[in-house]
Amino acid sequence: MRTVGLIVEYNPFHNGHRYHLQQSLLASGSDAVVAVMSGHFLQRGEPAVMDKWSRTEAALRGGCDLVIELPVAYATQAAEWFSYGAVALLEATGVVDGFCFGTESGDLAPLMDAASVIAQEPPAFALQLKELLATGMSYPSAYSSAVATYLGSIGKPEAAAFPFDMPNHTLGLHYLIALARLGGRMEPFTIRREKAAYNQEDVTDSAIASATAIRKQLLLERQLAGIKPFVPDTTYEVLAREWDARRSPVSWDSFASPLLHAIVTRSAQQLAELHEITEGLEHRIRKTLPRLKELQIEHLLTELKTKRYTRTKLQRSLLSILLGHTKSDFTPDKLRSGLQYIRVLGFSEKGKGLLRKMRTTATLPVLLSASAAEQPYRYLELDTQATAAYMLAHAGGKQPDALFRDYYAKPIML
Repeated sequence: MRTVGLIVEYNPFHNGHRYHLQQSLLASGSDAVVAVMSGHFLQRGEPAVMDKWSRTEAALRGGCDLVIELPVAYATQAAEWFSYGAVALLEATGVVDGFCFGTESGDLAPLMDAASVIAQEPPAFALQLKELLATGMSYPSAYSSAVATYLGSIGKPEAAAFPFDMPNHTLGLHYLIALARLGGRMEPFTIRREKAAYNQEDVTDSAIASATAIRKQLLLERQLAGIKPFVPDTTYEVLAREWDARRSPVSWDSFASPLLHAIVTRSAQQLAELHEITEGLEHRIRKTLPRLKELQIEHLLTELKTKRYTRTKLQRSLLSILLGHTKSDFTPDKLRSGLQYIRVLGFSEKGKGLLRKMRTTATLPVLLSASAAEQPYRYLELDTQATAAYMLAHAGGKQPDALFRDYYAKPIML
C-alpha cells in the first residue's frame, strides 16, 4: 500500500483541504493518507478554532487514514523549524512513501533547485540574510530575498526569478530543505493551490474559501451557517456539535485573562527569557499595555504591530508568554533532537493497518496517549501543558479532567 503524507493544520478542514487530499493521492499514486497535524496552537501563533481531537475527527471523516500530532514546539515555529518537525515525523513513521504540499504555482522544480543549494547553508547566503535583517526587513521577506539574491549570484537567474516570497512557496522550500538535511527517502510532490489564496479573507468561489475566510465568519461574524457551502458536511457536523456545546470557536481573546496575568506578573527581564521575545519586545509590550483603551488581545496586537514586528511574530511572542516557553527549550540543538516520539491522534481502518506496519518501520516510539510514554519527553510535557492552557479557555475546561485529556484520551477511531 503506497502512502502519501500531508502537513496540515485543518483549522478547520474545508473543501479546499479535501481537494488537496484527493489530488495528493492522485499525484503520488497513493492509497492512504498520513497527516501530521498541529495541535491546539498553530504556526501563525494562533489558537485553533476547535480542539485537536475534533479537528482529527473532521480530518478522518474527510479522507485521512492516520493523524499524528506535530508537537507544539514545532507547530508554533517559523517556517524552518515547523517544516523540520513535520517532515521528520513523516519520515520517522517509516510508512510514508511521499509527501505532497500545495503551492501557488504547482511547480516543484525551482523549489527543488533552490533547496538543494540552500540546504548546504552557504556562508554567502547566511551573510546576505543577516544584512537584510539588519535593515529592519521581516524575516520571511528577508529570507526569500536572500534566496533569490544568492541564486542569482551563483549563475541561476531563472531560479532567482521564481516568486519565493509567496506564502506556500516559502513553506514548500522549507519542506524540501528539511528533507535534504534529514537525508529523507520520501518523494516530494506539489499541486497548485486553486480558487482561494492563502490568507484570502474574501470569498470568490461558490464552494472553495480559504481557512482565513472561514475563520472570519466563525470568529468575527459569529456565523456558523454561512460556512456550510465551503466545508464538507462531515466538518460542518463536527463544528455544529462543538458550537452548540460552546467549545468552539476559540480565539485569541479567549485567552485574554491568563495572557495578561502572565505579562503583568513577569518583569521585563523575565519576559526577555522567553522564546520569541527579542530586540527589546519585552519593553514594548509592558509600555503598550497601559495605553490600551480596552484589555483585549486584538487591541494589544494592533498597538504592538510595526514593520519589524509583524502580526505573526507578535502572536508567536504572546503565545510564548502564555505557555511559558523559554529560549532554553528552543535552541537549535534541542529542536534538532526534540522529536522523540510519534503521537497518534486518530486513525481509520486503513490507518490501523499502517499502525501495525509501524511497529517494525517506525524509528521513534509510537504513543497512543501521553501516559504511554516510557520516559519524560520534554516536548511531550510542553504539549500536555498546551492542552491544559487551551482547555481553560474552552467550555470543556469546566470539567477538571479535560485539563489532562492528553493522558487518558484514546485516539479517535473511525
